Amino acid sequence: MTITRYATPSFPLRIITASIGALALTLATLSTAQAAAEMPPIPEVTGDVVEGDGNDYTIKFSIGTTQSGAQYRGLEYFEDIVEARSDGHIQVELFHSAQLGDDLQAVSALQSGTLEMTAPSTSPLVNMFPQFAVFDLPFLFPTPEVADEVLDGEIGDSMLGIASSNGLVAIGWAENGYRQLTNSQAAVDSPDDLDGLKVRTMQNPIHLDIWRTLGANPTPMSFAELFTALEQGVVDGQENPWITIQSSRFNEVQGYASETNHVYTPFITLVSERFWNKLPESYQQMLVEAAQQMGDYEREVSRSLNDQIKQELIDEGMQITELTPEQVTTFQESLAPVYDNWRDQVGGELIDSIRATSAQ
Repeated sequence: MTITRYATPSFPLRIITASIGALALTLATLSTAQAAAEMPPIPEVTGDVVEGDGNDYTIKFSIGTTQSGAQYRGLEYFEDIVEARSDGHIQVELFHSAQLGDDLQAVSALQSGTLEMTAPSTSPLVNMFPQFAVFDLPFLFPTPEVADEVLDGEIGDSMLGIASSNGLVAIGWAENGYRQLTNSQAAVDSPDDLDGLKVRTMQNPIHLDIWRTLGANPTPMSFAELFTALEQGVVDGQENPWITIQSSRFNEVQGYASETNHVYTPFITLVSERFWNKLPESYQQMLVEAAQQMGDYEREVSRSLNDQIKQELIDEGMQITELTPEQVTTFQESLAPVYDNWRDQVGGELIDSIRATSAQ
């Protein structure tokens, strides 16, 4: 039996919601509207209806990113799958833009049982799971294909197992993406160009180490303060994925960007253990399958948007430098001390396993 995407009892409500959303979209910026319109279509739901235990369940699923991004689009697909394959016995409520709290607050709510699901990036979870710091190391994932192989293979499965503790159950991966460098001073294509450049970073010790090692002056600050700081020259540059650079209008105060792809960050899909243990095994397995399908689709959307937005930034006047393989190697060689500093804390065997995957 194959279920179409709309084979769900909540279809009329979804249509009403979609109509309201379409009206609201006319008030959004043109670039955001174009990006949303050009997202890959949500796939049809496939698979049999899953026999449950006769009870009804509600999943509140909270994320920190906005409704216009790839992650929320992935959640819409997850909602379709779960509601259709449970024959309406599981209803999914989506909350974007940190409406129910930031990543750490949402994880805490899962642990206490007041929230059912969230999908944070790995960086905020490093204190809880030190191995996740591997995703903050520079240039460890040279291509999206390597990231996919790591996340969807034995290494990713092992890390899901590590995260399935402390009141959490980890069931899948998606993509936050690669971070890129922007600045207001000059084009950057070598570490020498970073000498003394004031670069805003997250309050993350590995990220601070990266930029100090490259000769820049890393400056941690709240993301909410960043646009004003860039506009006033408090900092010269910042680093974020293309979609964040555009949605935050950093290109209005940053004339230069370098496609460095220096750090790759995934999202991890988490379920409250308290909620998980209430579900019959058939529903647990269905959620795992839905999370994996969501992750595959979300990565497709993320990469499609990434390419579109990069071109839009170029069209709007931003000068984007694409590093050659030789220039990337220069950055990697300059950052070797970062690996020496963090190898023992992150786990040398884990780093070597990922590097071996990259070399295949």
